[in-house]
Amino acid sequence: MSDSHQQDITLTPKKQDFHSPSSPSSNHLMPSPIITRRTRTASTCDRAMRNPLISGTVKSFSRSKGHGFITPKEGGEDIFVHISDIEGEYMPLPGDEVVYRMCAIPPKYEKFQAIHVQITNLTPEVHTRWETHH
Repeated sequence: MSDSHQQDITLTPKKQDFHSPSSPSSNHLMPSPIITRRTRTASTCDRAMRNPLISGTVKSFSRSKGHGFITPKEGGEDIFVHISDIEGEYMPLPGDEVVYRMCAIPPKYEKFQAIHVQITNLTPEVHTRWETHH
């Protein structure tokens, strides 16, 4: 990975750098309703893909609940992640390092969730593949 590409991944932008309608800042709590990859509009996805990659660490993830939280590398509040936004073949475990993009959550666009989450460094624990977990 080139130095310039690595720098892009490790930068943590400010909220105002994200492409979303303007709104006051708020806490990052589990959104309601939850916007999954299947229910997200094409325009929302397009805007989110223009947001920078952010580095973080999985704080918690529950397959049975269908969601978890990521702690941003540069600090700040934990970010919600829905099971449909985890990419790759392994279920994340606490401590896994990830990169992700931020997406504003409708209808008020005050909160954000992590999307296009990719594990970049697995913890030493044994990871389960999605298709082998029952």
